[in-house]
Amino acid sequence: MVLLIPFLGALIFLLTGINRRKLKFLELKEIKRRKKRNKYSFHKEHFERSSQLGSLKAKKISRLAYSNTFKPLQFNNDVTVLNNGKETFKMMYEALEKAQSFIHMQYYIIEEGEVLENMYKIFQRKRNEGVEIRILYDTLGSFSLKNSTKKRLRNIGVEIYPIMPLKWGKFLFTINYRNHRKICVVDNQIAFTGGVNISNNYIKKDSELGIWQDAHVAIKGPAVNSVHTTFLEDYFFATSHDIADEDRYNEIPEGQGNSKVQIIVGGPDSDESVVMQQYLSFINLAEKSICIFNPYFIPTSTIIEALKIASLSGVKVSLLLPKATDSKIATYSMYSYFEELMSANINIYLRNDFSHSKVMFIDDEISSIGSTNFDCRSFEHNYEMNALIFDEKIAQVLREEFDLQCKNATKLNLEKFKNRSNKQKTLERLSRFLSPLL
Repeated sequence: MVLLIPFLGALIFLLTGINRRKLKFLELKEIKRRKKRNKYSFHKEHFERSSQLGSLKAKKISRLAYSNTFKPLQFNNDVTVLNNGKETFKMMYEALEKAQSFIHMQYYIIEEGEVLENMYKIFQRKRNEGVEIRILYDTLGSFSLKNSTKKRLRNIGVEIYPIMPLKWGKFLFTINYRNHRKICVVDNQIAFTGGVNISNNYIKKDSELGIWQDAHVAIKGPAVNSVHTTFLEDYFFATSHDIADEDRYNEIPEGQGNSKVQIIVGGPDSDESVVMQQYLSFINLAEKSICIFNPYFIPTSTIIEALKIASLSGVKVSLLLPKATDSKIATYSMYSYFEELMSANINIYLRNDFSHSKVMFIDDEISSIGSTNFDCRSFEHNYEMNALIFDEKIAQVLREEFDLQCKNATKLNLEKFKNRSNKQKTLERLSRFLSPLL
């Protein structure tokens, strides 16, 4: 591209080709200090906790997660798996209505519509009761959010801020970085995270893709604090207001269940490619099965080789992906990997509806539910969050949903897939070339 179209190629390289992790462009002294403090605060305690996990692979995954994020494994959590937007928003509205002290929310996409309007009405009531409300949104993901809507929220006392606003002086250094996390924390007593954004896509058929299906989790217990500290760090990043040391924001909730949960966060300011390493650890340590739901499966060569090695060594690998996505380039790019994967005995199922879920579980034992896609953008350029759940009962809930969706999906046949048209193959190759720009 640089040789063929010099000026355009150079611009694209500036936007997408520079590894900011190596340049430490997004390094913040205060956030580094806080992470270092967390590392020493929990180091011994975490390794004592992880030693209580049932299997060696669970111990390894948990210790890798802690080494990369300094967020410890938390015991005695109550986890509810929410399989779609209807379930997610119902439980979220109920939690917002019960807020007594604060509501902290952070989303990649916040759009006009029924969901946001319902929340606005709750916010009005809560502000009248003195509840603090802070909202962060991604500048690009929420580009359609009207200034008048932001003003309405500010007029009732809601603090709402963009993360990395697009400014001419920093445009080339910020346009490629997106805060893709989805976080809602109420009174440090309940936290929501996963793939669902604040959008009507999850409750109404507004496009040919229909109602988007997506997975989310509601967490009660000590792991809520791990979700909340991530919001507080991002709030400081966006506003330069440091509220993280206030006691009421650091309360550790009492245990309410039996799930062991560890929060994974990664981004361009992380020392390592945190979420890619998490996914690789799942793939490399699985002994019986690997199940993946993901809407944008555009893996790195490292991920491809790991999946092939797992499958060829006897691990049953199954991918449940959407037949079509909201991006034709992403769809064709995803298809470009199918022949190689199926040749290694990997099962691929295509859903007729659009599933936006980012779920992975192995050996019906360890699960990950979060915001991270299987693509370079999520691995290198986005701020992401996943919840690792060490609980066979939760894995069983996900297994039942996975098997149900596979029954209703189309399983690809390698020989038939090889016979797709030359036009299809050309579009796949071209889209794969362009996929880093998505």
